[in-house]
Amino acid sequence: MATLIKGRRVISESAPPPEVGEVIRLEPADDSASVADRLDRVARIEVSFPKFGDGRGYSIARLLRERYGYKGELRAVGQITRDLLFFMESCGFDAFELREGEDPHEALAAFEDFSESYQASVKRPVPLFRRRQ
Repeated sequence: MATLIKGRRVISESAPPPEVGEVIRLEPADDSASVADRLDRVARIEVSFPKFGDGRGYSIARLLRERYGYKGELRAVGQITRDLLFFMESCGFDAFELREGEDPHEALAAFEDFSESYQASVKRPVPLFRRRQ
């Protein structure tokens, strides 16, 4: 059973029932366009972060949310630590499967590390401050 943060709450979850919908797992080298035609049947997409320094999953999340309009659960899995959660959420992730040994209650505090984000995000597509031309 995985320890998850979902909806900014700590939950424990086993596999979803099969009638809920398809679960897709994307690895860093996978093309998000390959699943775009079946997103309406997908209950959850898991994006793998096999090592801390591999940021390709952030791009996959943005593409799924912004280009392909995916509205379902987008879960980050793999080497997920507290330090990444705030940035992952800004890219569109709404669920995080913490790696073994991470304190989920301590990880929740990551969402409050920054009061504002200057960059555009999935939730706020216009940056906080726009440079005047």
